[in-house]
Amino acid sequence: MTRSSSVAVAALLFCAGCAIGPRYQRPVLQAPAALKEMAGNDLWKMATPSDDLPKGKWWEIFGDPELNRLEELVNVSNENLKQAEAQFRQARALVAASHANYYPTIGTTPAITQTSVGPNSSRGATSFVTYSLPADVSWEPDLWGRVRLSVENAVSNAQASAAELENVRLSQQALLAIDYFSLAAQDMLQALLADTIDAYQKNLQLTTDRFNGGVASRSDITLAQTQLASAKAQSAELRVARAQFEHAIATLTGRPPAAVAIGASKIGGTPPPIPTALPSRLLERRPDIAASERQVAAANATVGLAETAFYPTLTLSASPALVATSLASLFSWASRSWSGEAAISHPVADFGRRRAALEGARAAYDGVVAAYRQTVLTAFQEVEDNLASLRYLAEEAVQQQDAVTAAEQSLSLELDRYRAGTDSYLNVITTQTILLNDQQNAVVILQRRLSAAVDLIKALGGGWDASALPSGDDLRSVRLAGTPAPSAATQR
Repeated sequence: MTRSSSVAVAALLFCAGCAIGPRYQRPVLQAPAALKEMAGNDLWKMATPSDDLPKGKWWEIFGDPELNRLEELVNVSNENLKQAEAQFRQARALVAASHANYYPTIGTTPAITQTSVGPNSSRGATSFVTYSLPADVSWEPDLWGRVRLSVENAVSNAQASAAELENVRLSQQALLAIDYFSLAAQDMLQALLADTIDAYQKNLQLTTDRFNGGVASRSDITLAQTQLASAKAQSAELRVARAQFEHAIATLTGRPPAAVAIGASKIGGTPPPIPTALPSRLLERRPDIAASERQVAAANATVGLAETAFYPTLTLSASPALVATSLASLFSWASRSWSGEAAISHPVADFGRRRAALEGARAAYDGVVAAYRQTVLTAFQEVEDNLASLRYLAEEAVQQQDAVTAAEQSLSLELDRYRAGTDSYLNVITTQTILLNDQQNAVVILQRRLSAAVDLIKALGGGWDASALPSGDDLRSVRLAGTPAPSAATQR
């Protein structure tokens, strides 16, 4: 190596610690001071401190043992969760691969060479064996922070994947809870229809007896039969919906529908109180926001990598070896040989390729920042939406119960008048239809309130916290130790 090239290499090595690339700063989005739907609302309390917020097994707040059992199966057997977990392990492997670029690559190709020369050669007939034990070492110093930026990119992507895993977990858990409460609502509607069908059958018998006694008309019997058949048809339709919810629950728990049978159930009561965090805390509690923010960090590192392309690359390589004509002398000092090389590469002209790549990386960064801000805004919207739903559905439930009570009283009066012969059966049927609709609406409102409660817990992050994200050291240590990543079944 000449003196001038040695100076160039030394200068490049001196600059190896130079930081290239923009310094990462988390995108700023001003969080509202308070949630709009909390104003004048005494149904929820602001959690201060946040220890009151749901953590871990958030579904246990509903106090339903069957729901608890099914939710545990989601953590173990849900296939969407397994897919997300596998993607996280893949991202973590890329962290280890990127971090390995800090170190040289070392290889060896031991060889035994047999050489034979015929008698017509200048040395006459001869034959000899050469034993060689070479080593090839190459290393690219981290000039301009290329390796550092690639590690930052891989770590940020792996952290985003970890957050996406938790977001999938939360989404699947929330979907199962909503399906479970929907199934319970179908059972409640079915029980309501069973009582109604029983009442319709008694009314049909009453009408038939009155017809046989010459009091009622044939049309009254026809109306009673029509009403009874319609109620039975509704019952069959409810069984279809219930079966579909049961099949959906089976799929969410990673089992075929034929292997799952859920007994008759009912919603145990109104939604429990759900402590709500300050809007600023929402940024730390939602895994989808954490994933989006980590994607911004990865895009920032990608911009830095695009900037390093404008700087030269230095590669150092060496080829030490042991070479001898006998195996006994191979490991002696006299058998040594070596060669070394320092190579600098830098494109002279690429006609704008690097500039275009840099502009593309910056544009991608701006897009990811916008996506992050949109994710945060959507999170605020979802919390407000579900707070509003819970508030107004609670008011509607009270009003609907008043309607049910009034319809029951009205039906009792109509039946008394019909038995006394002072009113037609058509009025009885009309009142019975009103009562059934009011009772069904009351069940549907209760189911919607439970679903809104689940959606609110999901919108609040389900008890997750950004501190649960693995650090860069955590992501590397498992892989470098040679141990596999935990599966979805073993993480919980």
